[in-house]
Amino acid sequence: MKKGYFLQTCDTCKRILKEVNTDDFELQEIKSNPINATQLAEMYALSGSYENLFNKRARLYKSLDLKNKTISETNYKQYLLDEYTFLKRPVFIVDNDIFIGNSKPVVAALKVKLS
Repeated sequence: MKKGYFLQTCDTCKRILKEVNTDDFELQEIKSNPINATQLAEMYALSGSYENLFNKRARLYKSLDLKNKTISETNYKQYLLDEYTFLKRPVFIVDNDIFIGNSKPVVAALKVKLS
């Protein structure tokens, strides 16, 4: 199983998609086709928490002043389902491994996994 979740308008996502061979991936653009509860549950099972999947750099995170609020795992889950911008991206699932975000170590680990 190879899946990828990305945002078409994100330059970083586009760059990573070019760097990584995604020919045999099932790719999903999350703005036009938001993640559903089943997909989020799959990501949660692999990542261990909704917070790991949550983008704390999103503009909406700042405008809602969420950093000054206590957020439970249930709240993280609901935010992720309600608003695509809260998913840290891109997210790649390869077999039973998940790669979340665009940091160099994460992208490097993904490339190793695919080689």
